[in-house]
Amino acid sequence: MQIKYIPSSSARSPGLLRKTAALIATLVLAVVALMFSALLLAVILVIAIIGGIYLWWKLRKLMRNFQPPQGATMHSDDFAGETAKGEVIEGEVIRVDTARTEGRR
Repeated sequence: MQIKYIPSSSARSPGLLRKTAALIATLVLAVVALMFSALLLAVILVIAIIGGIYLWWKLRKLMRNFQPPQGATMHSDDFAGETAKGEVIEGEVIRVDTARTEGRR
């Protein structure tokens, strides 16, 4: 087997037509890739919106079960007869019932 040597002077550089065709093919592939990426982004966005609406709908129903009706009475012995009004502020409360402590003396 013999290796054939081709001198560099005989190798032709790509002509103007070949360069133009390569540029057009590159631009077409770039546009097609951009279209598919935009389509994929739109599909992901629609799925995320549908999932968010589904979660909101389920949590809305769940949160209704946790909130007492307006004006509901407390079921604890310490707060018997009192009604829930306004906002609930999270924290600790120490309640001193003077009626109970005075009755023991």
